[in-house]
Amino acid sequence: MRMTLSVIKADVGSIGGHTQPSAAMIATVREEVKAAMAKGLLIDGFVSHTGDDICITMSHEQGENDPDVHQFAWQSFLKATAVAAEAGLYGAGQDLLVDAPSGNLRGAGPAVAELTFDHNPVKTNKVRASESFCVFAADKCGPGAYNLPMFLAFADPMYCAGLMLPKLTKGFRFTIVDMDNTDGDSVIELNAPEDYYQLAALLRDNERFGISAIHARTYDGQPAASISTQRLHNIAGTYTGKDDPIALVRNQGIFPAPEEMLSPFAKAHFVGGDARGSHVMPLMPVALNTAVTGMYCLPLVSCVGFSLNGVGRFSEMHVDFFDNPAWDAVRLRAQEKGMEMRSQGWSGAAMLPYTELEYGGFRDTVEGLLKRFRFTPGKPKVEAKDGQ
Repeated sequence: MRMTLSVIKADVGSIGGHTQPSAAMIATVREEVKAAMAKGLLIDGFVSHTGDDICITMSHEQGENDPDVHQFAWQSFLKATAVAAEAGLYGAGQDLLVDAPSGNLRGAGPAVAELTFDHNPVKTNKVRASESFCVFAADKCGPGAYNLPMFLAFADPMYCAGLMLPKLTKGFRFTIVDMDNTDGDSVIELNAPEDYYQLAALLRDNERFGISAIHARTYDGQPAASISTQRLHNIAGTYTGKDDPIALVRNQGIFPAPEEMLSPFAKAHFVGGDARGSHVMPLMPVALNTAVTGMYCLPLVSCVGFSLNGVGRFSEMHVDFFDNPAWDAVRLRAQEKGMEMRSQGWSGAAMLPYTELEYGGFRDTVEGLLKRFRFTPGKPKVEAKDGQ
């Protein structure tokens, strides 16, 4: 069967500030998922949250960018928005940036990641005898937050020893989006390992370039990962919240194993985000359904894993990859890194450059001051003497 996995996530309201959605909001979306499954639109669905973002993970046979699936997610978020508004919660409907999208939700505000593949999990299937995947969901950070960990997991054998095995030695093809282009998708495809250095040259700039997809270079180009890459301020024209990306990644067999994809997150690497979306802070791995209640507004990332049976239903249980004592040391390190960076306040590398500050008020302040600068002509050029 031709299987599609879709993950759609949005911030549509939270309690006491940008912390977490209410239990009533989550229950509303779960009821919508049950109804969509009963109607046959979805095969299965799972609802969770990371910080203040509600995430819907779905399996179906409708294909990518299907208007019915996307409209289902949009209507679910609208109903959760109504619940949030009735309760007086903060930011009700924050990520719903258009009035009524007519088709799919790409460019409408919610983060979207989708993968489509032939699904036949039997022992005789030499490519995918079983299907497993995981969903990374981030909050309070920009769309390039996955650049480093996905690069390391799919291109660097220091993190993914599986790349030295015969099934993976041909490497992977990375599709990268230039997010500064607001008129349409501006993309480039680069291969690892041949384009390793070129990949690094682009992916170092998390605010402009982002990985949108990864494919195997063998096995008929099997899709490995789909990552949401959009800038909310490019869509809305003003700050509405940080971009909070998601990554849908298949694992095991011809792809990296979960531990090979997770290990780069032990870096707690610095990303743009945090309070007001304008600081540089470490990305902290957290358990599923974690609220944003720590000091400052530390960027968060969760990871949940599933297996998929022959008819596209999720395994009875899911795996919460970061809900493990092994990650406590990383969380402590992230807090320490964050405290050290925030002790620098507004100075230098502690905040994003003015072109990337998410609140337009920052730029307005500087532009207002620039108008008050007085120009003083430079000193006359001094001619060098003979022999000097």
